[in-house]
Order: sequence, then C-alpha cells, then structure tokens
Amino acid sequence: MIRTRGYPGAYDNYGALPDAVRWHQAIRFRRAGSTPPPDAIARAVKFPNFHLHLAASWTSAKPFGRRLLATTPQGDIAFDFVIAGTGYQVDLAKRPELAAFSDEILLWRDRYSPAADEQDEALGAHPYLGAGHEFLEKEPGRAPYLRNIHVFNPAAFVSFGLPIGDVPSFKRDIPGVVARISRDLFLDDLPAHEARINGPIADDFEPALYASAVWRSPNIVAAE
Repeated sequence: MIRTRGYPGAYDNYGALPDAVRWHQAIRFRRAGSTPPPDAIARAVKFPNFHLHLAASWTSAKPFGRRLLATTPQGDIAFDFVIAGTGYQVDLAKRPELAAFSDEILLWRDRYSPAADEQDEALGAHPYLGAGHEFLEKEPGRAPYLRNIHVFNPAAFVSFGLPIGDVPSFKRDIPGVVARISRDLFLDDLPAHEARINGPIADDFEPALYASAVWRSPNIVAAE
C-alpha cells in the first residue's frame, strides 16, 4: 500500500501533510497489513511440505510433547518450531531511557482526534514528531530538552508514513535527521559562530602578486 504514495511529491513532503491525511494513511496501512515480496513466496511454495493456512489466527497455544499445539478456527495444528512475528508496540513509558519523562512527550492522541471510524489506540500512542524526527513537548516550555532526542525507528511511522529504519526511509529521513541535528548544534553555539564569521578578513595574497600588471599611463610630452 505504501507504493501508492511512493512518488517523489508524497515521499519527499509526507511530513508536511495535514494531520488528518497522515492519520488516514496510517489507518489504511494498519488495516491492510503488509505482505512478503513475491520472490520469497515463490521460493517457499517450491517445497512440497510447505503449507499456508489462511484465516487461521491463533486463539491459544500449549505444549504438546516436544511440539506446540495451536488452536485456530480451522482446528488444532501442531508445530515443531514457531517463529512469532508479533509486530511493534509503541509505549514510551516502558522504555527505561524515556520512562522518567515520557509523560512530557507529545503523542498523536494529544494532537489529533480522529473520526469514530478511524479510532486506534495503538496509533494514538505513537509520538507526534517534529520535522527532524525530534520529540515535541506536550506542554511548551516544560521539557525543551526533548528536541534533542530524534526518533529513527518504527515509532515515527504515523508522523512520516513509512516503516522508519527500514530501507525505504533511508534516502529521505537520514538526511533530514542529520540536517536538524546540525542546525540545532550550530544555533546552540551561535555566539561563537557569529564571532567567527564576523572575524577579520585576512588577505588572500600580497599586492606584489599583481604589481607588475597594474596599468600605468605612459608619459605624454607636450609639443613645443
């Protein structure tokens, strides 16, 4: 589904879209899900013992000897090995490095109230990020240090419309984050930079370099 907005206009300017548009795109992506690439499917179906169980969500699982027994709408299925693809959960309070000030971070649920048919608590827990992927304050002035924390992981999905940290985000979002950090560091040290750029201008070369080529009018002798 991301391919429909992968052209340069939408890709390059996604963060500037209105909140309602970005939220709707996040809802569409979440409800549609994502698929493996066709070549991965082609490789898997070549194996005669590969079976795909559609509409077989697990309702429970328990040990079954040395195997695992999963209960699904299609009946019980036993597995020798299980690889669980659980997806992502965004909960800033559960991150040890953020827990002490997580309540200061602006979230999407603080900024945008979707229509009844687009409510989603999981998406609402995503941080509402600035243009450089930086955290924003829930209450301006209370936690200005948040601007120095930049999010380059799936928590930036609602704000920037891609699985941030995956390959499609590199071209756009790495330069964006680097540019914002560079700008902030420069402005934080502005007095030093201002003194430097207003410093004395040293001569690039001595006048002797071009002295021999300076035009001099020839002496004109007046006629008697």
